[in-house]
Amino acid sequence: MEREFKIKGLMMDPITNSPIVILQDAEKNTLLPIWVGIFEANAIALQIERIDTPRPMTHDLLKNILLQFEAEVEKIVVTELRENTFYALIHLRHGQERVTIDSRPSDAIALALRTDSPIFVTEEVINNSRSITLDKENLDPEDVKKWLENLNPDDLGKYKM
Repeated sequence: MEREFKIKGLMMDPITNSPIVILQDAEKNTLLPIWVGIFEANAIALQIERIDTPRPMTHDLLKNILLQFEAEVEKIVVTELRENTFYALIHLRHGQERVTIDSRPSDAIALALRTDSPIFVTEEVINNSRSITLDKENLDPEDVKKWLENLNPDDLGKYKM
């Protein structure tokens, strides 16, 4: 089972000074933090802010290659959290053929943003990670901020090179 998520934002982990992508499910009641590398965070931030670069960045290149071969990204899925590392798959379609490609979630998210493709997370990842469920009626932004500041990357799936 998969749930659709959107990017809520990017922030820096105040303890490790590492970037974190915050995903929020479509119903806006679950947040999922994923630690990413600085370069991937930059690629995501450029696309969120709709900043054009003078030359194609890596994820723009991937998008251009897919377009040239008439392939499209159907979706990306954060599929697994194993040994503190998140895993993702990029689901491609080329004509009638469908292919899945292993990816780091940060690269998959950066590509999904550029191709306007949906982002999904499996229930297994949601259940095994330290996501937060938000009660819309009692949502206090200060509580969410405290939760994010107290996250421990070792418990959540720290980005690994």
